[in-house]
Amino acid sequence: MPRIAANGIEIEYDEMGAAADPAILLVMGFSSQMTRWPDAFKRGLAGAGRRVVWFDNRDIGLSTEFAGHAPPNPVEVVKAVAERGSADDLVPYLLDDMAADAAGLLDALGIDQADVLGVSMGGMIVQLMALNHPGKVRKLIPVMTTSGDPSLPPSSPEALEALTNAPAERTAEALAEAAIKGQNAFGSHPDVRNTEAESRAKVTADFHRSDRPAGVARQYGAILAQPRWHERLAQVAHPTLVLHGSEDTLIRPAAGEDIARRIPGARYVQIDKWGHDLADKMMPALLDEIIPFLEA
Repeated sequence: MPRIAANGIEIEYDEMGAAADPAILLVMGFSSQMTRWPDAFKRGLAGAGRRVVWFDNRDIGLSTEFAGHAPPNPVEVVKAVAERGSADDLVPYLLDDMAADAAGLLDALGIDQADVLGVSMGGMIVQLMALNHPGKVRKLIPVMTTSGDPSLPPSSPEALEALTNAPAERTAEALAEAAIKGQNAFGSHPDVRNTEAESRAKVTADFHRSDRPAGVARQYGAILAQPRWHERLAQVAHPTLVLHGSEDTLIRPAAGEDIARRIPGARYVQIDKWGHDLADKMMPALLDEIIPFLEA
């Protein structure tokens, strides 16, 4: 896969489709590598006449690692935000910086403007792209994500534990087991979620490609320290489609509904049986919503 300089870092990326086609940028979620975008999803978008671009966020996969920065202490970050309204000095970067990475990648690729779609943390990043770099965004698609409003319903205890509990032993097998627990806690309905064997294979492949636990911790710090942006969403003027799953217990559907309420003219679509994952069987349902929205 190619790598390119953007926003002062090196970004590993890939693309599919004709270079002359309108671009759509896919922004991945917390701790996940670019390899997690289902092939059927990318091919579906490219087949609909899009130049599809996806990449590793900073500190994950093969993009620049911030190895010189110790992982922030989440408790200290939360305390600083509560007491003084900011924890910028405790983290090496914010989600604002990750939004600048995504905008910088478009610049580096010579793409003046793109539709932007982000999942989970990536959905937070694309909202900040629309706010901080509005000229780079044509249409906005936040997926399984939140407006950042701290008053929204929290994750279920089981989902939060599955997300944050790292295995004691850092092996492909241990990480795969943790992923299965996460799938059971906040994934799609058993009828449509990926099999355990499929999930284990994806985790194992990612582990051998890159394993950066400190990068995961730094990304978590960026989420916790990011100044809240929910009250700014009324400024978003881009056509917006918000997608969320009915089974999502990590970021509740109420969070997606909140984004759609705050962005003028935004449309909210909730998809049955879908959880906080990119289950292969859910891709046709997602494409059925996304492609007509892009073409309108």
